Amino acid sequence: MGRRAEREAVEQLLAKAQDGRCGVLVIRGEAGIGKTALLEHARAVAAPAGFRVEGLAGVESESEFAFAGLHQLCAPLLDRVGLLSEPQQAALGVALGERSGPAPDRFLVGLAALNLLAETAGPEPLLCLVDDAQWLDRSSAQVLAFVARRVSSERVALLFTLRDPHDGDGTVAAAFDGLPDLHLTGLGENAARALLSTAVRTPLDDGVRDRIVTEARGNPLALLELSRHTDPIRLTSEFHLPDTMGVPRRIEETFRRRSCGLPTPTQLLLLLAAADPTGEVALLWRAAAHLGIGPEAAEAAEAAGLLDVGSRVRFRHPLVRSAVYRAAGPAEHRRVHEALATATDPEAAPDRRAWHFAQAVPGVDEGAATELERSAERASARGGSPAAAAFLRRAVELTPDPARRAARALDAAHATHEAGACAEAQELLEVAAAGPLDEWGRARLQLLRAQFAFDATRDGTTPGLLLDAAEALAPLDAALSRETYLNALDAAIIICPTGRRRGVPEVAEAALAAPAAPDPARPVDLLLDGMTAIYTRGYEAGVPVLRRALESLRDEEPSPGRRSDLDHRRVLQMASRAAAGLFDDRFVHELAGRRVRLAREAGALAALPAALLFQAVTAVLTGDLSGAAELVAEQETVARATGTDPLCHGRLVLAAWCGRRAETTELYRTSIDGAAGREKGTEVTLAQYALAVLHNGHGDYEAALDAAVGAAAAYELVHSSITLPELVESAVRTGRTQVAAAALEKLEARAQAAGTEWALGLAARSRALVGAGPAVEKHYREAVERLQKSLMTGHLARTHLLYGGWLRREGRRQDARDQLRTAYHQLTEMGAEAFAAQAGRELRATGERPLRRGVGPTDALTAHELHIARLAAAGATTREIGTQLFLSPRTVETHLRNIFRKLDITSRRQLRGLPLH
Repeated sequence: MGRRAEREAVEQLLAKAQDGRCGVLVIRGEAGIGKTALLEHARAVAAPAGFRVEGLAGVESESEFAFAGLHQLCAPLLDRVGLLSEPQQAALGVALGERSGPAPDRFLVGLAALNLLAETAGPEPLLCLVDDAQWLDRSSAQVLAFVARRVSSERVALLFTLRDPHDGDGTVAAAFDGLPDLHLTGLGENAARALLSTAVRTPLDDGVRDRIVTEARGNPLALLELSRHTDPIRLTSEFHLPDTMGVPRRIEETFRRRSCGLPTPTQLLLLLAAADPTGEVALLWRAAAHLGIGPEAAEAAEAAGLLDVGSRVRFRHPLVRSAVYRAAGPAEHRRVHEALATATDPEAAPDRRAWHFAQAVPGVDEGAATELERSAERASARGGSPAAAAFLRRAVELTPDPARRAARALDAAHATHEAGACAEAQELLEVAAAGPLDEWGRARLQLLRAQFAFDATRDGTTPGLLLDAAEALAPLDAALSRETYLNALDAAIIICPTGRRRGVPEVAEAALAAPAAPDPARPVDLLLDGMTAIYTRGYEAGVPVLRRALESLRDEEPSPGRRSDLDHRRVLQMASRAAAGLFDDRFVHELAGRRVRLAREAGALAALPAALLFQAVTAVLTGDLSGAAELVAEQETVARATGTDPLCHGRLVLAAWCGRRAETTELYRTSIDGAAGREKGTEVTLAQYALAVLHNGHGDYEAALDAAVGAAAAYELVHSSITLPELVESAVRTGRTQVAAAALEKLEARAQAAGTEWALGLAARSRALVGAGPAVEKHYREAVERLQKSLMTGHLARTHLLYGGWLRREGRRQDARDQLRTAYHQLTEMGAEAFAAQAGRELRATGERPLRRGVGPTDALTAHELHIARLAAAGATTREIGTQLFLSPRTVETHLRNIFRKLDITSRRQLRGLPLH
């Protein structure tokens, strides 16, 4: 009643799915407001229309079991799992406990689920109903939210119901933020009165009717339950004491009163059903038999409208479950959990059995805690860190020995932090700190506190905390100590707390006391030694060691199961930045590609955005601005799919090189705002570099100088190194000769130490800018020659521009035209609009009119479409493109149809003949 607009929204969603345009809708509202009724309406409309309908319901007591909700949804569809790629089959199989193997990335599980739904929806449209999503386990919620964001061209409709934020896990609810939603409010007064009249057949006092309608606030379940189960005398008289309970709790109270009036065996059966989230009828009756409860107990519960025992055990409303469970005391809870544990098959469901036994323990019990610890290990192996955290937290509570409890609290804190529950993780650290802890435990406590602080605040104290942990670990675990020293130095570089105790120089000096590196040294050890040398003895001293670190990584691949605080992807991240700081363009290009490849192969969408960001910036520096745009678009798409904030730095550097002033300025402000409190942080220095490039491109050299001064002084080698040429150019143009000379001296020293064509080319160009007389041309020629041997096409084009401008000012117009024509062509082709405009103005000053670039065949494509077109032209299959870009095959086909239409072609073969740049 009174839900016409809402019904129409659901029906439109189903119509879109039938037409191959996936629909997603999150229905939000308080308990009893009618969310489930809308799902049932969708089911009733979909089934006759030829939809296959699958559903699942979140259950509060199930929320600690990894991928439990996903298992409900996918189990009936597993007959089609063979249609997925092997990595996706493996990831989904491990997550659902069907296969053994290393813990999968949750987003690879999401891609597998996405493609499973897409394959199921091939012959018939598919409707997925997810009720009470706030009670899903976190792993399932993240996967289903990912699917909802990625599904687009499938015959799939996804409907979620989500209770208002004060109920359930806030982390789970947040996973669905940003999806299309429909907020249910109370029924209007006329609809509320009509519903009330259908529920109450006896005459109502007008005052009572008005009171019920007013206090129910249009909540349909409240209207029904209050009218059905209020004392009859209250229905006929308005003279009674007011009830001040909130509507959901009031509804729950009516269910509680109804259940309390039932026979004792029936109450106990209801409590058993409330404590078991699986809904398995056989399990319920095995547990009931253990308590001496017969089948007749269910009849009274069904007659009271509280429980339905059919093919599955179902409560009439989720609030019945919570009402029954909350009404029972601790002793009754322990009794039913013990019965459920006894009735649970230890081979088929060891984790549920361990969980029930843990709830049945009245005090502490080492045996139960040990079983929970084993369950945590199994959950971690399936990639269910939230479940592992829940098992370990309960294990801590059950541990009788204080020392063992403190050690388990450290494990629980780590797992809980990994699961995203930072406040609970901090509480567990305090439990661990209460001890007693041995020396190893105290060192580990320091390490976890430092790591949590870095993730939470990244303030100036974090490097010092990591440094203290590294010092404490030195006599206990030399390898972990060295890794922690490197983490401390990296944190100091990222945060750059200049003027504070234990900044980069202080941390680097302290790192000299790290334990000796093993023989042979690991890449991590060489990175630590190289970075320490740079910040204590100078750039030239650190280059040879860092080069050895890069060489040691050339052929190294990740080793499954390797114990390390710094995993392989983190090491590659640091090495990538080190390579850029050494001006090693070929190794930068190689590492950037490897990082993205490894993240894609592992389905590690959490790591992929940062890898794509670095590859995008690398593409910009090499002059491949269209390729960078594709990478930025993919990074932003992945970020939206995973529900995380997109990293804007790649788009910022791209916009600066393209010369887009308004976009760069806006993104610069966003970067600065995001780095609030980290005045010299790497986010800020990269943004300053981008601003320097933008202003040099537009000829606003004063602004370029202001930005470049800050970035060139950064501790981050990449940012300071790539900014030095910008600083030299802007300082020369503004007449700051001393600033230019100092920047050139620093660049020259680094170039000589690095010895790469990129570095030596930039140094030669900068010498030409600073110099005078006949030597200038020699330096420009050297710069062109060296940069032609490098991958840095963007800097090569800018060198032609600067050389041509100098030649024009020297009165050598014909020579100038050759250089400027080359610069204009290269800069225009790559899309560096501001620098291209400079080249155009210089050409016109020589008397030549630059030729405008015509509209290319691919200009109508978006960056995302261009990326797909390039992959298809290279021979990638639809499934391979979908795997790389985390799309379903049908979505890829939809994109290809759009691409063909825009390019006026009909086949992939024709793509291969087009200039896709």
